[in-house]
Amino acid sequence: MGNAALRDIAVIEEIPFDDVEGVVAVDAHNWLYRYLTTTVKWTSSEKYTTADGTEVANLIGIVQGLPKFFENDIVPVMVFDGGPSELKADEIESRREQRRTYEEQLEVAREEGDELAIAQLESRTQRLTPEIQETSRELLRLLDVPVVEAPAEGEAQAAHMVRRGDADYVGSEDYDALLFGAPLTLRQLTSKGDPELMDLEATLAHHDLTLEQLIDAAILIGTDFNEGVSGIGPKTAISAITEHGDLWSVLEARGDHVEYGDRVRALFREPNVSDDYAFDPDLDPDLEAARAYVVDEWSVDADEVARGFERIEESATQTGLDRWT
Repeated sequence: MGNAALRDIAVIEEIPFDDVEGVVAVDAHNWLYRYLTTTVKWTSSEKYTTADGTEVANLIGIVQGLPKFFENDIVPVMVFDGGPSELKADEIESRREQRRTYEEQLEVAREEGDELAIAQLESRTQRLTPEIQETSRELLRLLDVPVVEAPAEGEAQAAHMVRRGDADYVGSEDYDALLFGAPLTLRQLTSKGDPELMDLEATLAHHDLTLEQLIDAAILIGTDFNEGVSGIGPKTAISAITEHGDLWSVLEARGDHVEYGDRVRALFREPNVSDDYAFDPDLDPDLEAARAYVVDEWSVDADEVARGFERIEESATQTGLDRWT
């Protein structure tokens, strides 16, 4: 999910939505997971569970989350992860173990009838199941929201698209977007209020570092792909890289080691991305088909998505979105 310690390094400022325009390449798994967990936490499961027990809270989350883009004349392009790097295996297993712990706690909460704990733990045990992956893509297709399939990390692909000039921002809550070279990243797109803008060029200038050195500093702190060096936090990492120049020189001076440091470095410097994508920023959503898909085909409570669909429709007529056909 990205190392939150990078926030202490990054140059980030809150900006009004009025200052944001264009195309946002959204880290789809990151965006979707946040709406999924929020929906599950605050919505009765009967509202999004089919007769055979399939849960599709993601459909509610998508309908409630997309209006923020449309109402502000922003085109979202959802970039889905491909296969994870084997370097991420430990992080993935750690998350699975944590989920298993939450699932055990959830069973106890259900036995005790603790409704508050049940709601909290149900949100923490969510994962992007095959049904959620499939239904999310289909609903996005019906709403004419472009989808790009990344060969590996969605954040890396999104950053690549911005660097190529095919998008204006990366949309992600993760700070690793910096390390993948995202020039501008919008955060808090799943929160109330205005977004935060994370600026790569300003970050590098503030610390007088190159992108390569920023990556080395992050490796010292720790990323999703490696354990950090004991005793090194954000400030120490920046100071050490400034003093010694690069990762290897810092490790040599300290007598430390980072397992697979060269591979982690390469993953950020030369990420697995693709130029094989295309999308049309002129949106033409089929709202009737989308409603039918969510409510009729997947048995989602119509009241849970009514306002979201209304906001999507209103944004096309009231805000004069020039990208809606």
